[in-house]
Amino acid sequence: MSSIPDITETEEWVVRTTLKERYGQDVALQFADAEIRLNPADRELTPCPVFVWESGACHFVIFKTDERRYRCQFYYRGYQQYGTGVHEYDDLTECTVSLLQAQADHAAEERGNIAHKRR
Repeated sequence: MSSIPDITETEEWVVRTTLKERYGQDVALQFADAEIRLNPADRELTPCPVFVWESGACHFVIFKTDERRYRCQFYYRGYQQYGTGVHEYDDLTECTVSLLQAQADHAAEERGNIAHKRR
């Protein structure tokens, strides 16, 4: 059994509000559990609650790793996983905004690379 607390109503509100502000509409936010290594040296995986949503072909995940501790990533396919460059956040709003910005920057870079390749 995990000692990581479940996602609270306040945390849900923070993510839903941030996503609505970003996309201009409600987003289908899902909740799940994932098993991750909390520390790279850990042999055991620790179950933790996660937020999950999609936008287009992109999937987003925010892992709750402890009370007021979060990790995040976005991916297109299993082998195309990206993060924000920050290992862990202690502020859920900052985590969510950073994740959305990292994905927007990645998408813009990809469009630029595609446009560059067509020349």
